[in-house]
Amino acid sequence: MRGWKLLSVLLVLLLTASTSFAGGFRLPEQGAKAMGMGFAFTAQADDPSAIYFNPAGLTQLKGQNVMIGVTYVRLNGGEFTGTTPVDNQTASKSETQKSLDLFIPNMYYTKTNASTGFAYGVGIFAPFGLGQEYNDRNTSIFRNQVTKIDLQTMVVNPTIAFKINEFLSVGAGIDFMYGKAKLEKTPWSVALGGANVYNLDLKADGTAWGYNFGLLLKPTENLRIGANYRSPFTLKLKDGDVDLSNITGAAGGAVQRTFGNGTAVTSFSTKGTATLNLPATFALGASYTMGKLTVNADADWTFWHSYGSLPIEIRDQKFLGPSPLLVTTNAAKNWEDVCALRFGVEYRVTEPLALRAGFVYDPTPAPASTMGPELPDATKFDYMVGAGYKIGAWTIDVAGMYVDKKNRTVNNQVNASANPADPLASGFNGTWTGNSWLAGLDVGYKF
Repeated sequence: MRGWKLLSVLLVLLLTASTSFAGGFRLPEQGAKAMGMGFAFTAQADDPSAIYFNPAGLTQLKGQNVMIGVTYVRLNGGEFTGTTPVDNQTASKSETQKSLDLFIPNMYYTKTNASTGFAYGVGIFAPFGLGQEYNDRNTSIFRNQVTKIDLQTMVVNPTIAFKINEFLSVGAGIDFMYGKAKLEKTPWSVALGGANVYNLDLKADGTAWGYNFGLLLKPTENLRIGANYRSPFTLKLKDGDVDLSNITGAAGGAVQRTFGNGTAVTSFSTKGTATLNLPATFALGASYTMGKLTVNADADWTFWHSYGSLPIEIRDQKFLGPSPLLVTTNAAKNWEDVCALRFGVEYRVTEPLALRAGFVYDPTPAPASTMGPELPDATKFDYMVGAGYKIGAWTIDVAGMYVDKKNRTVNNQVNASANPADPLASGFNGTWTGNSWLAGLDVGYKF
């Protein structure tokens, strides 16, 4: 009974996890041991988080294993200094996003039969997430764009692995994803004397399927080479709830919503959909052990070209006649494929105690021409330390991580359209700064 209660708590935590650290909004924080080694874990993959990092690594485990963990994230709000189309297109402004406290949990179960070389297990984790929010949607200098976005995903990943011989192991799994998203937007109108047109809130959820596979080579006793591929997801957020409130009067057209009977309203609800194309990933890594020291290196690709645009359709089901409020948008993103370089070391001080350190070079996939305030991404340098300790059948792993987000200067501001009631004003000219830090904890038990 306790196990089911704990699983329920973990699922709730997974569905409240939202942030963005790896290039774009990918979350590699799926195991504290791997995190302490800069996520350079594709070739080592020797704890239950192998389900995520390389399923072929499950053949290295013994017996039954359970691991439960969480990563705490302190996301310091990004700071912007520059100009936007809102209020005054040429005056320099500044704004800081809200600082957020977030949690990214993980849970794994594995079983390995040493005599047959067969292993299986299931993992539950959050591979993608995005959370950004501005202090006041009604006064933000970005209020003509998205002022709050909260993307949460959960993946259930049943996995099998097989040790073909002493040289080669393989593994594969099926991925079921559940995702939900929220966003807020407050268009701003020059024709209204700088007033807001309305407040829009969208909430939607959906599901998607994917797959993953990996292999592990052991050319020598001390050398391991690993590869891991995870497929893309097409997450369709269907029949979302859309609420519009504080609708202002006419501005370059009929902005105040009017029914066929002539009754005007300043708020109403309708439905909307969105499609999010999440990228495939591929990692190639090597691990070499020299006595008590293990050195790892990974090249990790994220194929962000799938995120070419963000289509959002809002349907006005009640309005009689054309509605200037509700439109289909397909904002161009045109993100680029990137390769992160990950390095990690582990030193086993004693049989139960291990110390770890890692570094990641994490380039941004977001081109300057399409970068928006919902994710002002930049290239990052990540610095990690960690430790692990074994107590009988128990294993405790901890890790800390500092994300040094480089300053990003962008000039992509677009002026307001001729019809400010349906404003196309977007972008910004200025510089973003920001950083964050994380702390991870995993507790494992071997049966």
